[in-house]
Amino acid sequence: MSWIREGELNLLEKISANILMAGPMPKHVAFIMDGNRRFARKKKLERHDGHMQGFNKLAETLRWCKHLNIPEVTVYAFSIENFKRSKEEVDGLLDLARQKFERLLEEQENLEKHGVCIRVLGDLNMLPLDLQEVIAKAVVMTKNHNKCFLNVCFAYTSRYEITNAVREMAWGVEQGLIKASDVSEALLSECLYSSNSPNPDLLIRTSGEVRLSDFLLWQTSHSCLVFQSVLWPEYSFWNLCEAIVQYQLNHKSIQKARELHREEQALQQLEADCACIAEHLQHQGNGKPADAQRRQEALQHYTVAREERVQDFLQALKHKRDTFFTNLCSETVLT
Repeated sequence: MSWIREGELNLLEKISANILMAGPMPKHVAFIMDGNRRFARKKKLERHDGHMQGFNKLAETLRWCKHLNIPEVTVYAFSIENFKRSKEEVDGLLDLARQKFERLLEEQENLEKHGVCIRVLGDLNMLPLDLQEVIAKAVVMTKNHNKCFLNVCFAYTSRYEITNAVREMAWGVEQGLIKASDVSEALLSECLYSSNSPNPDLLIRTSGEVRLSDFLLWQTSHSCLVFQSVLWPEYSFWNLCEAIVQYQLNHKSIQKARELHREEQALQQLEADCACIAEHLQHQGNGKPADAQRRQEALQHYTVAREERVQDFLQALKHKRDTFFTNLCSETVLT
């Protein structure tokens, strides 16, 4: 089954889509695709068949998002916690992922036509090497596409992602790329797997569960959260429309919360920079206070230097991550 579904909406769906798009639309929607196993039990199917139906629903949902002009989608495909399931189910899920990413590689022309960029967020080192390699090929093959984005969270949990971001900042300090005083909430955000994406506007979880299950905890602090009782393989266009209406009803309060958070972040950074400058000037002046002009000049100089350090660090981090994927592709060629 193809990842990229062609086909138009029916007349009623088109009318509904046009009405929805007259209001504020989410630019980034995240899905916790829950309910595949319960769907299989309900239909007396094997678990593998339930997961297969779940993938088919993802492809259909991506088509709906395309028609609704939603350019970015993030999905929770495989949690690190899923490794605790039975070996049979884990092997089945990894085999399904292998098949689907191999199929993705066969759709290069279609992906290029629609400008689809595939990103995989998570610790790929936890996966079998052959699966790492096929994922890396898909990521590298589509990295320059920029019309729409599909982020697949695989071998992922949010707490692991945040912990890894802290490790990356520690690496930057050890390498002398940044100072310990450069570490901030904003910098941590830039070190997450999702740093290339804006935070989701809307997060949807299916199956009736009302928890996030360690998914995008940092990124969804100012997002609209919608919990729907439908099982993921039974998800419909109308379920998606219902969730978007919930986003639209809460749009103003979400935007206000985000703006207040940005202002707070800027204030925190300014206070941190001022504290660093005050300490530096105190050492230089043998404890004597500096005049206002000197403090302002020192602050401007420090801010520029800090921003340059941070940008150099982020470039080095991007290079490290890009190299990981290109090296996996090179290993495939060599073998």
